[in-house]
Amino acid sequence: MYILEVFFNNNNGDYMNKEEYLKLVNEISPKPKRLKNEIIAFVVGGLMGLGSELLLELYMAIFDLPRKESGVAVIITLIIVASILTALGVFDTLVSKAKAGLIIPITGFAHSMTSAAIDYKNEGLILGIGSNIFKLAGSVLLYGIVAVYIFGLIRILFIGG
Repeated sequence: MYILEVFFNNNNGDYMNKEEYLKLVNEISPKPKRLKNEIIAFVVGGLMGLGSELLLELYMAIFDLPRKESGVAVIITLIIVASILTALGVFDTLVSKAKAGLIIPITGFAHSMTSAAIDYKNEGLILGIGSNIFKLAGSVLLYGIVAVYIFGLIRILFIGG
């Protein structure tokens, strides 16, 4: 009976209009705990940064790599770990607990590509994985490249090459 009450405004069978529906959704939907989520994201993001910096120092010490090459190794490590956790089905669970602090650009990008590849693997390498792997990450690439181009032009025009 409740479902009928949600979709119908009155006993005459009139449908709800958009405003009434949105009001009902806002009343029923749970309110996010913004401050708690922000604190969790801040702490987890900070710990990710600290862990990345420790990994950087570790790569520099153990493999005697310069800082720049160690940074590349850290990025590769984060991509591999995020992809493995996504493939195991653990990454989404961690994100639901750690909030946005775990979705730093590189791990979020790796997660989006890995999850798309897993979702479409049954359709084959070309039509499945190949054509869908950038489905989620494609917009990030597109607007990232456009932004770099625009800011590069601005720099050349106003600051000089």
